[in-house]
Amino acid sequence: MERSPVSEYKQKQLRVRMERLAVIEADLEEQFVRGSGKGGQKINKTSSCVILAHKPSGILIKCQKERSQAMNRYFARRELCDRLEERDKTIRSEREQKREKIRRSKRTKSRRQKARMLEEKNMQGEKKQARRTVVWHRDD
Repeated sequence: MERSPVSEYKQKQLRVRMERLAVIEADLEEQFVRGSGKGGQKINKTSSCVILAHKPSGILIKCQKERSQAMNRYFARRELCDRLEERDKTIRSEREQKREKIRRSKRTKSRRQKARMLEEKNMQGEKKQARRTVVWHRDD
């Protein structure tokens, strides 16, 4: 019986996290390729580098952290979950910013704000008045 280098507890946590994010194993496309970089003959002979593609989101992850293929599979799935959560948070943040902007625009202005706004409008009107061309009429 082959023993996985990733503990059963960590595997269970990852499965729960993937379920929460609605990541289905059938949606994952996994490839194993030979790694690159330092490591000598071992890295050149074994296909321990994992390329994981999540079809629905289009996220592609290449993982070569460890020499073990099983560990790299685990790390690739964990990275996928991290990216999906990060993307979800940025979408939520953008929605919250839009809501806050609308809320601020609907908020009633204080007397001081209203007075300042009217003063700025008057100043702008005076500027425009000064820019107008003067038309001279001659009375003959």
